[in-house]
Amino acid sequence: MGAESLVLLCLLLLVDGATFAFFTTALLLHYGKFHAPWVVAVAGGAASAAGSVIQLLLIRWALSSNHAWVRRLGPSREKLAATLDRYPSASFLAVMLARATPLPDAPLKLLVAAGRYPTSLYALAIYLGALPYYFVLAMVGQKVRIPGWVLVAALAAILLGLLVDRWRKRLKSGT
Repeated sequence: MGAESLVLLCLLLLVDGATFAFFTTALLLHYGKFHAPWVVAVAGGAASAAGSVIQLLLIRWALSSNHAWVRRLGPSREKLAATLDRYPSASFLAVMLARATPLPDAPLKLLVAAGRYPTSLYALAIYLGALPYYFVLAMVGQKVRIPGWVLVAALAAILLGLLVDRWRKRLKSGT
């Protein structure tokens, strides 16, 4: 399995979708150089949707768990209540549109998990939302051909920025 393998892309998107979905954009831009955008969208969208379902099930488990260590990893009850107040209904269209954009969708995921939204509908909405978004990113990757080191450097800069931001917040709160 070579570095440009579609199977490898799908495995990476599955793992990325099941975890923090931090690398999706870079993966799509990179693999767009090797495959037709529609192939990346169809196969990658399916793998990513499967990963998102795994993540949804893990979030549901964390929300329903009585273990203290799991409750620390999951959102606080206050955060969940605020999310439920902010997003009173998670519809198919909302989930699909959230996936079709680069905007963070964590509050919607929490609502879907807490509200026991049907897993099959969630997977379909994620997949349909991913199709146009993944197609566009793969096409940009195909046309622009961003070097891999630039994508890695951009990801490292974003990750470093997030870590510095977290560190500064901890310093401010005194913990």
